[in-house]
Amino acid sequence: MKRTRVTIGARCALAAAILTLALASVATASPSATPPAFKAGVFDPPRQAPDFTLRGSNGHELELSRFRGKVVLLAFGYSSCPGVCPVTLATFAAARRKLGAAASDVQVVYVTVDPERDDAGRLKQFLAGFDNSFIGGTGTEAQLAAVRKVYGISATKIPMGDSYLFSHSSFIYLIDRTGKIRALMPYGHSADDFVNDLKILLKQ
Repeated sequence: MKRTRVTIGARCALAAAILTLALASVATASPSATPPAFKAGVFDPPRQAPDFTLRGSNGHELELSRFRGKVVLLAFGYSSCPGVCPVTLATFAAARRKLGAAASDVQVVYVTVDPERDDAGRLKQFLAGFDNSFIGGTGTEAQLAAVRKVYGISATKIPMGDSYLFSHSSFIYLIDRTGKIRALMPYGHSADDFVNDLKILLKQ
């Protein structure tokens, strides 16, 4: 893998804007007289999702823009995660099952924060335990750090004896068929909440 490509300029400014909108969106997603259609916090206006190129768990180059025409769930984590990541991926898998045939238009993209252990083969095996359609992305630490930066993702390595864990951002981006970030789902939402929001995006 020779490169990680981010097509949107001013990466720091974009990351800051994404985080600001994310926090504001989640804050305004509380109940009101007219509840929002989305369960996730929405981006208004939507933002173009920064493109990137990584090594895919399917043995091919993973380029986010190649999934135009599908709705994408973009998440970050790692295969050795003891709790949050398996719960998130199991929720994605349950949501896809609930969608039935419509699930073919939903793509889960899971970018590792742990390139030291998560090569393409390990990611493939890990993700297949949840859903064979899930695609993971890996690369060098510099490549992955660049992707995390534009998406406002934090990942801190925590030594644990002879091994280590990561404390990392656990929210999920919902990206529409045109490649725009439409919503941000915090960790802990149910499969039904994802189904609700995915159905909205699939109809557009």
